[in-house]
Amino acid sequence: MTLGQKVVFLDIDGTILNSDKKIPIATKRAVNELQEAGVIVSIATGRAPFMFQDILEELNLKSYIGFNGQYAVHNDDVIYQNPIETEQLEELTTFSVKNNHPLVYQAVHDMRSNVSEHSHIEAGMNSLKRSHPLMDTEYYTKEKIYQALVFMEQDEQAMYEEAFKQLRFVRWHPFSCDVMPANGSKANGIANFIKALNIDWEDTYAFGDGLNDLEMIKKVHTGVALGNGVQEVKDAATLVTDHVDEDGLSKAMKKLGLIR
Repeated sequence: MTLGQKVVFLDIDGTILNSDKKIPIATKRAVNELQEAGVIVSIATGRAPFMFQDILEELNLKSYIGFNGQYAVHNDDVIYQNPIETEQLEELTTFSVKNNHPLVYQAVHDMRSNVSEHSHIEAGMNSLKRSHPLMDTEYYTKEKIYQALVFMEQDEQAMYEEAFKQLRFVRWHPFSCDVMPANGSKANGIANFIKALNIDWEDTYAFGDGLNDLEMIKKVHTGVALGNGVQEVKDAATLVTDHVDEDGLSKAMKKLGLIR
């Protein structure tokens, strides 16, 4: 056991990034101060790694958990991976095509859609400041897919959950769900990260705001919900801090004694 080695897991959207999709100066300072104090700082996000390389660079980070826990990296070394089985992706594709719901397949370095254009994909990608992916209906047969996005509305989600017990569907947008293996979650990714580094659970902290952060907030020793977070995350948190636009992240770190 690596005694006293603290590790902090940070969600991106609504936690690191403010409402303008920018990193507040106070957050940059806080992350820098954590690193100077020897704390391991890791991103923990639903995004694919190619979607946050700029954030890693801006914050000088080399550790992260992507795809809602399916892929973990520490100091640029892959320490855990949990891709979706190709057979399951094939069944999901057949089902979603039958229901006129488009898909996006996400690999480590890129993503592809099974349609050339769709307004729901456009809306979802716009919320992440990204463009509609290129089309490649066979992409899932060529690359390891760690997460898929299925574009359907809230009232259509239950039929997917009923049809695919071996997969998890976590809503991140009014038009879209993240799709991952049944055991997939940020909490599972963190558990494997902690195990690989042999860190004491008492030294684990996580900061988040969305539904895909709920299990992570519950799993770590100290879970922090941003003021802009959903109520379920706030209810599960050890501490609820201010809104991300009011430097809630750095304020919570000061309150917890992680930084000065």
